[in-house]
Amino acid sequence: MLFLVGLGLGSPEDISLRGLKALQSCNHIFLEAYTSLMTELEIDDGTSGKTHLAKSLELDESKIVLADRTLIEQNCESEILSKAVGQNVALVIVGDPFAATTHHDIYLRARQKGIEVETIHNASILTAIGSTGLQLYRFGETVSLCFWTETWKPISAFEKIVKNFKSGLHTLCLLDIKVKEQSIENMLRGRPIFEPPRFMSASQAASQILESIEIFSETEGAGDSKDCPLNLDSFCVGVARLGSKNQEIKFCSLKEMVDSELGKPLHSLVIPASLHEHESEFLELFKK
Repeated sequence: MLFLVGLGLGSPEDISLRGLKALQSCNHIFLEAYTSLMTELEIDDGTSGKTHLAKSLELDESKIVLADRTLIEQNCESEILSKAVGQNVALVIVGDPFAATTHHDIYLRARQKGIEVETIHNASILTAIGSTGLQLYRFGETVSLCFWTETWKPISAFEKIVKNFKSGLHTLCLLDIKVKEQSIENMLRGRPIFEPPRFMSASQAASQILESIEIFSETEGAGDSKDCPLNLDSFCVGVARLGSKNQEIKFCSLKEMVDSELGKPLHSLVIPASLHEHESEFLELFKK
């Protein structure tokens, strides 16, 4: 049996009773540290999550393996699925197992091998974002904002934000995390040297969106879309460590968000469209 177990957003203690019983039955437990990390930890490369999980849930730490990007993307079959053929194995995921498409792929590969899979759900950013007061049914397509480089500044995510906005739909922006990543040089030379962890902040995301507005408006052939509905004064909502005891929510303009400090990761950003009366009333609580 392969269990896909959602851990919730803040702490291992957010796990469901059913999820805990599943972990207690497992011979191997893989803590996924690629798509997200537990917000109540001191954010590093995720390594402390293994010990924290074991202590919080009274599990045998020797059964727990930290599943980084390489293990999930390249070694999943040899490291996880092969063990699930004759034993109980769990892949523990911060948030909900199916909030990231990566885990859909693992589910399908397991089923193709005849491995029984049980999914145990939990809260994710996709539902907890309702803490802002924005109504979930009024959200459009979720986007991911990646770290730009000096020579690579894609605005495809921003174009989806504009499309949502023009349709009267809010946009949840999931912000990039870089954990156990190699530089191009080290990758080409085959050197197992990793860059320091990086986590995009709401401030960085707002800055990138403002630059995207300029690029979008200057793009040739944009046609009617050239009239960008967003500007410096457009509202946004920054959230940090959502679901934890020290979560932060701030409602302000994009320009103001650039200079805001919401503290430690993980952060997300919402670009709201037109607001209903109750949404506006709720968001006023977070105007700082």
